[in-house]
Amino acid sequence: MSRAFVKEGDGSLDPLPDLPVSPHPNFVTPTGLAALQSRLAAVQSRLAALKSRPDRLDKLPEAAAERDIRYLEARLKTAILIDPSSQPTGRAAFGHAITVADEDGQETTYLIVGEDEADPARHRIAPHSPLARALIGAAVGDMVTWRKPSGTVTLEILSIAQP
Repeated sequence: MSRAFVKEGDGSLDPLPDLPVSPHPNFVTPTGLAALQSRLAAVQSRLAALKSRPDRLDKLPEAAAERDIRYLEARLKTAILIDPSSQPTGRAAFGHAITVADEDGQETTYLIVGEDEADPARHRIAPHSPLARALIGAAVGDMVTWRKPSGTVTLEILSIAQP
């Protein structure tokens, strides 16, 4: 068999491609900043454990951990800390808990948080999401329009609070 097209290497992997970083400003709450720092420490610890394995034939987990560390370090470097307690609650803003009622009277409370904290299933939304964009700047009693893929929903702002 010809070896002309076989790449001989030193057993290491090329770095995995970086995870995509959002083009939006990286606003974080104090909780979100602490979570990013905790995630970074956990991945660094995992990488150290992976590198101390006696059998290191599979380097992919190490490469994945290194990629995750690059991502988390980039997110921490660009973090813009906003303390919700410093924001007045007259108008909805980053870090606020906003309770709304839809056209059927169903009440829901949304918390506007950083992208890395966002979890729509728990009603934690990123500031650049369509819902957050509709809510930011609104006051109690205002009606806002949320354009969803399934159609437009009108929401009434019932309360704005610091979490």
